[in-house]
Amino acid sequence: MAEDIKTKIKNYKTAPFDSHFRNQNQTGNCWQNYLDFHCCEKAMTAQGGDVSVCEWYRHVYKSLCPISWISTWDDCQAESTFPGKI
Repeated sequence: MAEDIKTKIKNYKTAPFDSHFRNQNQTGNCWQNYLDFHCCEKAMTAQGGDVSVCEWYRHVYKSLCPISWISTWDDCQAESTFPGKI
């Protein structure tokens, strides 16, 4: 399975269609992939697993989210004031 993920990441161009977020506003999709990446990373680190399987979420949120949002959210995480549940 990890090889499938690595192949997808290698061939990655932009975020694929997600039927949960059908409209043009992709704010929710951006937010959800940001949370999914950090939750996946946290879970895989706790289990001692391969964190590289979480990279798909990182690629998706980096293609959808404005850089200023990502840097703000990263700063909030560093300060333990992030509003999402990770």
